[in-house]
Amino acid sequence: MARHKSYECSPACPVAATLDLIGGKWKGLILFHLLEEGTLRFGELRKHLPDVTQRMMTQQLRELEASGLVHRRVYAEVPPRVEYSLTAQGQTLREVILALKHWGEGYLGQKSRKPALAVAGR
Repeated sequence: MARHKSYECSPACPVAATLDLIGGKWKGLILFHLLEEGTLRFGELRKHLPDVTQRMMTQQLRELEASGLVHRRVYAEVPPRVEYSLTAQGQTLREVILALKHWGEGYLGQKSRKPALAVAGR
């Protein structure tokens, strides 16, 4: 997808802007878990997303923080403790994330109800 400095190019640009902010394999899942559980430490997020690498999780969290959707709080402790939570702006995505969850539940339910296709000629 082409990235724009300004999202005033067409009626679809607000959708492009939203997908730029929350799109990808992990960002939506990170946002979902922060919505569901509130503040989480890095390791707790990794437990929810066992297939994501530490490097990718760090990158996704940094991007969400840079876009103002996630707050990162570092405690001056040994060992260091870092917690992540949604900002007020991140909280505004609640209905979007829940709509994605609801749609996915319907899609997966519909997909599991489809009968297996018969092999042609049998």
